[in-house]
Amino acid sequence: MRIVIAGGHGQIALRLERLLAARGDEVAGIIRKAEQGDDLRAAGAEPVVLDLESASVEAVAERLRGADAAVFAAGAGPGSGVGRKETVDKGAAVLFADAAVRAGVRRLVVVSSMGADPDHQGDEVFDVYLRAKGEADAHVQGLDSLGWTILRPGTLTNDAGTGLVRLEAHTGRGSVPRDDVATVLAELLDTPATSGLTLELISGSTPVPVAVRAVAGN
Repeated sequence: MRIVIAGGHGQIALRLERLLAARGDEVAGIIRKAEQGDDLRAAGAEPVVLDLESASVEAVAERLRGADAAVFAAGAGPGSGVGRKETVDKGAAVLFADAAVRAGVRRLVVVSSMGADPDHQGDEVFDVYLRAKGEADAHVQGLDSLGWTILRPGTLTNDAGTGLVRLEAHTGRGSVPRDDVATVLAELLDTPATSGLTLELISGSTPVPVAVRAVAGN
């Protein structure tokens, strides 16, 4: 497959790029800074420099044409303020999904966040973040022409992955290594029967392939 990943220099994205390239997929990662390109090339991915906060839908669609699948793994990051929660966590996610539709991409997997909710209340930065992610998710969920899957991991850690997870519509709170998030994303890309599902992910006791098969088609 050819897979294009938004937020290609992110911690989860770099892990995913390594996994996909190692199994023989053609991978491109969208990045904002050209100097990030070497890290992507080292992971086996083609760097594509494009700022999703300022690009047009057509410009993004042009980068997506010919892709079999796309992954939205971009984020403003924990040090960012309210404004970038709106422009990246919401705005870029909506733009990327709309561009995928325009480019004829049939499969989209979105990395969201546990607790994402368009009706989330509060004015702190994290409240704005959860609301922005929820609004972006709601937009994606309304795109009937896309085979979308939304993944909402719990608290992310840099612990070594175990390959054992809990993946359900509602898991309850918990943490999960970024390694395992990337492994689940790769499996979801291979499982179009998970289209139309919004799933929560934490560490658990079920091997990733078994966990994905268990929810597929639900």
